[in-house]
Amino acid sequence: MNIEIIPAIDILDGKCVRLAKGDYAQKTVYNEDPLEVAKMFEAHGIRRLHVVDLDGAKAQHIVNFDVLERLATHTSLVIDFGGGLKSGFDLNVAFDCGAQMVTGGSIAVNNPELFQRWIDKFGADKIILGADCRDNKVSVTGWTEDSNEEILPFIEKWRKQGISKVICTDISCDGMLTGPNIDLYKQILAANAECHLIASGGVSCIEDVQKLDAAHIPGVIVGEAIYEGKITLKELVK
Repeated sequence: MNIEIIPAIDILDGKCVRLAKGDYAQKTVYNEDPLEVAKMFEAHGIRRLHVVDLDGAKAQHIVNFDVLERLATHTSLVIDFGGGLKSGFDLNVAFDCGAQMVTGGSIAVNNPELFQRWIDKFGADKIILGADCRDNKVSVTGWTEDSNEEILPFIEKWRKQGISKVICTDISCDGMLTGPNIDLYKQILAANAECHLIASGGVSCIEDVQKLDAAHIPGVIVGEAIYEGKITLKELVK
């Protein structure tokens, strides 16, 4: 397979958790210590990690920077970090604590001028567009609100502004183990041929990853399926 596989660690109250459809009331704690999980990924040859600060997403500012720093200090994983990044201060903290890339979603909707300044200052290789959607509308504020932005024009607009990397989550699939929305990802790539698209949400088995690979999706984030044992780390390594 050519697809890049990126395990996810979602942090809430300092713990590794997963939410169902982004609902904070439907959380499952998988490990009290995210570093244990990260080391397990690293031991199996994983090189990349997607970290989401769920507390930060709700608080509208970075919260779990200490967890990020531990992950970056005690592993060699390439970490992209998102959740609650709303200011230049938040970005500086994230980069200072070891993130190699950051993801901005709500900020690209609510404060596009600031998001553009981030791209100009740090470079498009360090800024990932978080394009998470519900019923084709971009969601913001930790998925607690839906904006008026349609997902395809939203991505196309930021691609024209220099963004090359996009993480797209279909929220209705996230944490449900029902399979990814491959049709949506095909539509995004059809409109943005050079986009480095990372699919997220719904992956339930290694066959789902293979289908995304067959659709020429460049990357996929896998979370729930690993924690629930639907995909083994040995399968991911293969």
